[in-house]
Amino acid sequence: MTFYKTRFRSAGFTLIEVMIVVVIIGILAAIAIPQYSDYVRRARVSEALGLLAGMRPRMEQFFQDNRTYAGACDPGTIATPPSATKGFGFACSGLSATAYTVTATGLDNTSTSGFVYTLTASGAKETTGLDAGWTGALQGCWITSKGATC
Repeated sequence: MTFYKTRFRSAGFTLIEVMIVVVIIGILAAIAIPQYSDYVRRARVSEALGLLAGMRPRMEQFFQDNRTYAGACDPGTIATPPSATKGFGFACSGLSATAYTVTATGLDNTSTSGFVYTLTASGAKETTGLDAGWTGALQGCWITSKGATC
């Protein structure tokens, strides 16, 4: 009888083994999902700042050609702002003969909502808005990660 039980025992998992696997997957998900979300947010911020930084030479090229920044962001010019990315929209303001401000603003209902970065004709880079979970001085530089400083 003992031989029969050991030889023909059904293969499979017990309920406790399945529960242990579910708990392990839950713990890993609780750690991985917030980390991944933060990674995506930082990637979108980096993409926007790269595009924003790329606006400076284009604005200067427009100025060299026209001796003014006025009209630099009009459609079809060399300094037309980039189209919106998955997390940011871009806009120009304060265009005059000697000044401009280009702004990257986090789009609503995205992980970048609340972020606002600016670039001016003097080369000043400022963070004027951050997500509630991020901290940092809101002047003098672009904050690119949680808890970063200038």
